Amino acid sequence: MDPTFKTIVDGELVELPATIATIRAALPAERAEQFDAEVEHAGADRLPMVLAQWALRGTGADQEDDELFRLLEAGEDVGAVEADDDAARGAA
Repeated sequence: MDPTFKTIVDGELVELPATIATIRAALPAERAEQFDAEVEHAGADRLPMVLAQWALRGTGADQEDDELFRLLEAGEDVGAVEADDDAARGAA
């Protein structure tokens, strides 16, 4: 069984392809060519991020992230806490 990325999209756990071959296979032919070109020229330090970005395309995750950043920029309370706050609560 090939490895997968697991993430939450729209409140649901989703598993996404996580190898070059399975990500390419999930793409339409015209997008696969773009994927190949980007992967071939990605530095080793960037390759995991490039693969994750391609795996997430078409899932709605981008729109979800865009909405979250829009809310944050508008100063809305999205329920986020600073990492130090989490650590302090866990130690108590």
